[in-house]
Amino acid sequence: MAHSGALAAAVSLMDEPWRPQLHFSPPQQWMNDPNGMVYFDGEYHLFYQFNPYATVWGPMHWGHAVGSDLIHWTNLPIALFPDVNGTIFSGSAVVDVGNTSGLGSPNRPPLVAIFTYHDHLAESLGRQDFQTQGIAYSLDRGRSWTKYPGNPVLANPGSRDFRDPKVFWYAAGKKWIMTLAVHDHVAFYSSKDLKAWTYESDFGNDAGAHGGVWECPDLIEMPVAGSRERRAVLIVSINPGGPNGGSATQYFVGRFDGHQFSPDAKAAPGAQSAAWIDYGTDNYAGSTWSGNKPGDDRELYLGWMSNWQYANQVPTRRWRSAMTLPRELRLVPTPRGLELRATPVAELAELRVREGRIAPQSVEASLDLAAKAGFSSELMELELALHPGGANRIELVFSNAKSEHTTFRLDRSKRRYEVDRSNSGAVDFSPVFAQLQSAPMPESGDEIAIHAYVDRSSIEIFINGGETVFTVINFPTTPYDQLALHTDGQILAAGTLYQLKSIWNPP
Repeated sequence: MAHSGALAAAVSLMDEPWRPQLHFSPPQQWMNDPNGMVYFDGEYHLFYQFNPYATVWGPMHWGHAVGSDLIHWTNLPIALFPDVNGTIFSGSAVVDVGNTSGLGSPNRPPLVAIFTYHDHLAESLGRQDFQTQGIAYSLDRGRSWTKYPGNPVLANPGSRDFRDPKVFWYAAGKKWIMTLAVHDHVAFYSSKDLKAWTYESDFGNDAGAHGGVWECPDLIEMPVAGSRERRAVLIVSINPGGPNGGSATQYFVGRFDGHQFSPDAKAAPGAQSAAWIDYGTDNYAGSTWSGNKPGDDRELYLGWMSNWQYANQVPTRRWRSAMTLPRELRLVPTPRGLELRATPVAELAELRVREGRIAPQSVEASLDLAAKAGFSSELMELELALHPGGANRIELVFSNAKSEHTTFRLDRSKRRYEVDRSNSGAVDFSPVFAQLQSAPMPESGDEIAIHAYVDRSSIEIFINGGETVFTVINFPTTPYDQLALHTDGQILAAGTLYQLKSIWNPP
């Protein structure tokens, strides 16, 4: 009976108002950046910035969850706690297969976490070098962690912002590469053993968006779709300075030779020249998993689903923040050059429990998509194909019975996409939450493909295979369960609506 009661309590905890049912969120308290994402021995590890004492940002720990399918997660005890060197800021984790660190053995390779120490006391005393890098290791599949006694392994040369190490094995040089955020640029370091680090180069002082501090960099090598070419992609978050205000994530495509990153095209600094991984306000500090299942060569990405403009004020009570849906990243050639595409991972199809087809039809004013599909649900996935014809304005409206709604809009006369959440539900907790969000509309063919996911407090919209993405959170009084299409002209529409099940139900 006790076990049954505990299970019921856990289910109830994850079924609160606004509690995401498709996305990972902590059982309680504050969460932000995903950290240390690594695949090892059949498990995807998701660590994250965690304050166990409150529902606002505070002394950072690494929370921890594991899963086998990127969708369902089991919460584990806190992995990393603050110590004499400071609290535990963001970082990464790797499987040290060759035991280069000497912290395991060839037959028992260690999991090694690389993270930023933040010394709040040193900061309060006015020092500039209060952020350093440390490591910890695990020999039991990440269940317990030992801090390296020689921490910190990388001292601070004197920058107030010196953090968020993302580490990978650079096989061509037989060394580890660390990508580190240093105020307004990225610094690269190398190491043979994860313990002694050598500075290599800087990138970014004269490239990309510079409206705020650079954070959470990630350097990955990817194939170019449809060719044998490969390119390096550097993902960098920035706060503030995003295209729609507050925090956001930009990227650069280029080459990395083991010492420095060289972009394919060098654009002048500024938000207009930056390439964004997501135009919605609620995808930040994203990173890719280190490693994957054997035979699976996808680049898998996850972000924090909030924005520093209002993250501490959103109206949830027991917990704050969730992660985005996991996404696959691809690098594709376009007339504008190589661009990064982010699309939902295929594993999400496991959540489908009901399917409703929307037959191809002409729409002159409006179409109730839920009615055409034959059902409504608070957890939905939509695949929609649109042929705009002569219409200049097309709207996809997610709503509830109380007329609260979030609108995704194609404004063809202005050549832009828009998301309007000014009447989405609770918005008065922040003066900027209700502001209109927009993105440029690239030249496209006769069809516009939309792939959207609706959860209790978020909507993620992927346009034309991830060419443009919007991730937005919202807080309606009751969940959205209605979906309609509106137009000022005649369009053709067809698609499929899926009812989804909660990830907190047994798989």
